[in-house]
Amino acid sequence: MAPPGAAPSAADQALANRVSVALNNDPTYLFSHVEVSVSDGVTDLSGYVWSSDAIYRARRIVGAVPGVKRVVTSHLELERNGSNRGSTR
Repeated sequence: MAPPGAAPSAADQALANRVSVALNNDPTYLFSHVEVSVSDGVTDLSGYVWSSDAIYRARRIVGAVPGVKRVVTSHLELERNGSNRGSTR
């Protein structure tokens, strides 16, 4: 695993891009407030979503991306006071 603060490898950056595309292509939830970082295939999602169902959906989507070894969602927060407009498509 890369040391904290180290720049992501080209492979990790490419994987992060593929994960972001997969999340943004989801027809059900809007994941525009989710940040993706990858270190040695371990994908960490941070930011916020509007429901716990969106967290589970993100885990399934990201876990299906080739190259992802593990999905960490402990940095995702539920934004219950946010606008529901845009939380689902």
